[in-house]
Amino acid sequence: MEAVYRSETERNVSFAKTSRWKRRMPYVVAFSILFITTLPVILMYVWLLLNSFSSQMKHGFIPVGFTLDNWRFLWTNVEIASSVYPSIWLATWNSLVFAGVLTILEVIIGVMAGFALSRLRFPGRQGLLKITLILHAFPSIALLIAVFYILNFLGLFDTLWGVVLVKTALQIPLTAWIMKGFFDDVPWDVEWAGLIDGCNRFKVWYTIVLPLVKPGIAAVSIFSFLSGWSEFLLLYTFIISDSNITLATYLQKLLSDPNVVPYGLLTAVSVFYMLPVIAFFILTQKSLMQIHAGGGKGV
Repeated sequence: MEAVYRSETERNVSFAKTSRWKRRMPYVVAFSILFITTLPVILMYVWLLLNSFSSQMKHGFIPVGFTLDNWRFLWTNVEIASSVYPSIWLATWNSLVFAGVLTILEVIIGVMAGFALSRLRFPGRQGLLKITLILHAFPSIALLIAVFYILNFLGLFDTLWGVVLVKTALQIPLTAWIMKGFFDDVPWDVEWAGLIDGCNRFKVWYTIVLPLVKPGIAAVSIFSFLSGWSEFLLLYTFIISDSNITLATYLQKLLSDPNVVPYGLLTAVSVFYMLPVIAFFILTQKSLMQIHAGGGKGV
């Protein structure tokens, strides 16, 4: 009898273990795939970090010797043979100005345009919504010649403000569409209640509706800043002078220098370029986790 009871207990324990493994198996497979796919990216960033503090890399991936010489661009201008590079702090400031102004303009215009597309009914609204997405689908490189003539005519060629306006115009269609989705999720009853209480349309929009779409504003702000910080094509094409150089074009100068640029210096500048983005992500990750896609009703 005791042997039968022990055998039954062992079978129950074995069944429980099997069931537990079956429940965990999807998670094990998912995390395994995620680890395998992200491992090359993680190793790439680790290599950048190690190389930036190493005097050389044995066999291409084993760091040898610790040095801060690769980071000399932080306290002095880099000189390689006959090439003298601008201050990294000037490039950093220009990058911050470019990304910051782009974010402000894109959020202001995108929020107002999204609200108008969501709430106002006017002739041609359906066509405008479709054209909005089509405009965003145009690649920037297809518009370079036309944009050059426009900026040159306006006297904005080789200025950060000119490129900011171009980048804002290219980003606004998608921003307005995203914000429209968030405004669609706000019930009309909320606005009617404010109007009945004596608020005008602007006060209802500013004090009642905007607080309800804060996740959408956070999403647009974050992605606008990251888009501006990582922008290269427009800045490389329409910025010539070193006084308007950004970190993206600074890296390009290093890569295209006819002299041999040390990999250690190049990796150090690359790590420096990533640091503000990492800090920005850490500060905004709580808002990122609260972002949803927004509604699409009322189209």
